[in-house]
Amino acid sequence: MGRHKRGRCAKKNKQLNTEEPEELVRAPHSFIIHRGIPGDHIVELTKDFRKIMEPFTASSLKERKRNTIKDFVSVAGLLHVSHMCIFSRTELGMYLKICRLPRGPTLTFKVKNFCLARDVISSLKKQMVFEEAFKHSPLLVMNNFSGEGMQMKLMASTFQNMFPTINLLKINLSTVRRCICLNYNQSDKSIDLRHYAIKVVPVGLSRGVKKLVQAKIPNLSKCEDFSDFLSKATLSESEAEDDPDSHVTLPQKLSSRGNHEKGTSAIRLYELGPRITMQLIKVEEGLLDGDVLYHELIHKSEEEILLIKKLREKKKKLKEKRKAVQEENKRKKEEKKEEHKEKSLQGIKKKRESDMLMQKLAKESYEETKEEEDDDEQYYRDEVGEEPDKDLFQGSSTKKRKSFEPRHKSKVKKVKFNKNTKK
Repeated sequence: MGRHKRGRCAKKNKQLNTEEPEELVRAPHSFIIHRGIPGDHIVELTKDFRKIMEPFTASSLKERKRNTIKDFVSVAGLLHVSHMCIFSRTELGMYLKICRLPRGPTLTFKVKNFCLARDVISSLKKQMVFEEAFKHSPLLVMNNFSGEGMQMKLMASTFQNMFPTINLLKINLSTVRRCICLNYNQSDKSIDLRHYAIKVVPVGLSRGVKKLVQAKIPNLSKCEDFSDFLSKATLSESEAEDDPDSHVTLPQKLSSRGNHEKGTSAIRLYELGPRITMQLIKVEEGLLDGDVLYHELIHKSEEEILLIKKLREKKKKLKEKRKAVQEENKRKKEEKKEEHKEKSLQGIKKKRESDMLMQKLAKESYEETKEEEDDDEQYYRDEVGEEPDKDLFQGSSTKKRKSFEPRHKSKVKKVKFNKNTKK
């Protein structure tokens, strides 16, 4: 037979053993999944949050109900995944858990309210959505995260570690297309998350000149001469609408038209969504388990904390003991299985040997009976001096050779004579 040919999908598939760039390996990757009661737009919110975390996230992650957290943790190391965000919905509301893989800690936020990306974009007068913006990681902007308390430092470090670090000496400003703004409200301890697209426009140009610089086709229907279009006194949108505080001097040239090095440009933000308002509820030491380092609603005394630790240690020891017993039972079961297998193999071997021995004995007995028959005929010739009749020693030979004849003989079907039909 010929060799099996590779299919179309196998030919297009890239080899997994190719070396990845060091920047890609060091960048923090993430899993975004949802759990709990379905509904209430939790699936759409999960997809919108994946768009925020692109490109270092599993945007097409296929999750099923039978998949557990251990399944995602087991493949996280191979795919360089460092964080896992879990949206869950209960009867009390919606929650967001941010876990640091593989050992924690775990931060639990309660989602007070949210707005999907499609609703945010549809409400804007000027929309700016393009796929080039999602090819690079966003810029993280944090405000009011310098408060006292362990939970504030832990929140700030967790959000910072979810996105790759920026090298100010090597960064290309043309790749900074998005930003994420996190604002902490000290009054109600809530966090506002917003997602924007960044656009840089030149400053100091009239609207007509700006269109020409950006390679847009101008509308000259209301102008008698082309000079009227250029000398029009109308200011550009950036000068008329933007705050002067948003004007910056570019340290390098950008890919967009009109933005040159050491030129003055204005920064505009176009909201992409989603909008999320959440509050920190609990901080756990391990991965979805372990000592509670902080809780917003429940406060316990030192005695209660010690009692919980003792119960957890007791439960851990019992679990280890039960696991050891299971391993021992498994080992014994495997040993019994091997013994049964060896015995069955020995039985098969003995049966084959006995069958071979029986065949050998039957063959020897057949040869002996044949020799005896030959001896009887010869004895008759020597004593009588004549040849024996054919039927004289034939009966004994047929009886002795019956065992070597085939057991199943083809039977000839007898045809009955019918007197009526005379056939």
